[in-house]
Amino acid sequence: MAGDGIRALVFDVFGTVVDWRSSVIRELAAVGARLGVTADWGAFADAWRYEGYIGGIGRVNRGEWPFMTADEIHRRKLEELLPEYGLAGLTEEERADLNRVWHRLDPWPDSVPGLWRLKQRFVISTLSNGNVALLVNMAKRAGLPWDCVLGADVLGAFKPRAEAYLAGARLLGLQPGEVMLVAAHKADLRAAQAAGLRTAFVPRPAEAGPNVEVDLAPDPAFDLHAADFLELARLLGG
Repeated sequence: MAGDGIRALVFDVFGTVVDWRSSVIRELAAVGARLGVTADWGAFADAWRYEGYIGGIGRVNRGEWPFMTADEIHRRKLEELLPEYGLAGLTEEERADLNRVWHRLDPWPDSVPGLWRLKQRFVISTLSNGNVALLVNMAKRAGLPWDCVLGADVLGAFKPRAEAYLAGARLLGLQPGEVMLVAAHKADLRAAQAAGLRTAFVPRPAEAGPNVEVDLAPDPAFDLHAADFLELARLLGG
């Protein structure tokens, strides 16, 4: 059976478990409407995610920035974007609340029922570059039934550094080969594989929006390929 030898499933979160882009665009549009500002909120969300968050993690991993949480990385980019999109008038309280939009992301429709099914057989945990407070708040709001919440501030490293994956296995008391990473992003899966973890690819075609090209094709290098978490549960015998 595909799940033989696997004791825990660890999940990438942004894009794999939750629909970050639609959630962020919705809240940006609400802020804009309240202030009478019209803008390309999709472009704002993409810049915040790709240039800000992913770019910031790259800078930390290259040693250009000190280690900081996802919340801190998000806030740095937010401060750059607000004046570009006509939102420079937000108060500190409003800025802090908008930065916490990343705590309020909606799950994909299959995420909660799929996780509940997977949880019956496996330990399920995040293995995310988000910080623990962000991930806990997200789980509480969205009803994500994690057994454990592991973020970069606990792991001590950002993915795709090998230390992040190995720390996840160690903190769960398992060997890397007893842990399967579930992710929608092939680079994440390849890095986990290189660290000794098993891998399951669950593509999310609607994640990236129209301006980013994503490789959604099945890859035989990964242990499993599933259309969603419910199919993953079936493949793993759940």
